[in-house]
Amino acid sequence: MLKELLWKGEKLKKDQLLILFLTGVLLLVITLPAGKEKENRKTVGSRTGQSVITDRESYTKEMEQELEEMLSQMDGAGEVKVMLTLASTAEKVIEKDRDTQSEQVKESDHQGGERTTDKDSLSEETVYKKQNSNGDSPYVTKELTPQVEGVVVLATGGDNPEVAKHITEAVQALFGIDTHKIRIMKKNQKP
Repeated sequence: MLKELLWKGEKLKKDQLLILFLTGVLLLVITLPAGKEKENRKTVGSRTGQSVITDRESYTKEMEQELEEMLSQMDGAGEVKVMLTLASTAEKVIEKDRDTQSEQVKESDHQGGERTTDKDSLSEETVYKKQNSNGDSPYVTKELTPQVEGVVVLATGGDNPEVAKHITEAVQALFGIDTHKIRIMKKNQKP
């Protein structure tokens, strides 16, 4: 349409320019990649110090790498590849002021009948901490790391029952998961 108008030498009207501009903006918005929603920031210790993990995938990759490095140093394990699945995401516990009230009313009438009424109420209000220029933010009392749900370990020594037992015990000690959620398998040798 624009090409035809420009080739014919006609001038574009305001309405046509506005439609053309809005079409361009719409195409730009459509082509922008949809960003992944970031989860709560987590801090994970590593041998090199503290590194900030900003989302679930990064947290999982960091944990897999650390576990691979640790297990590959185990006697008889050989080369190791690890995959983790998480049961939950990171969670921040926010401090709240709680106000509870309880009231009990006993009534009796002329004929000897009695009635008791109980009334309980609970109100919660989030506690905020002052920030310098960004306003207030909720006061976080603790941060819970994601819970590991399952672990698969491929190890060149994974067919050795003694090595598999030691790997299973190590994973249990680190993540506190049941043995049926841990699988140890022999890793193929690359030619």
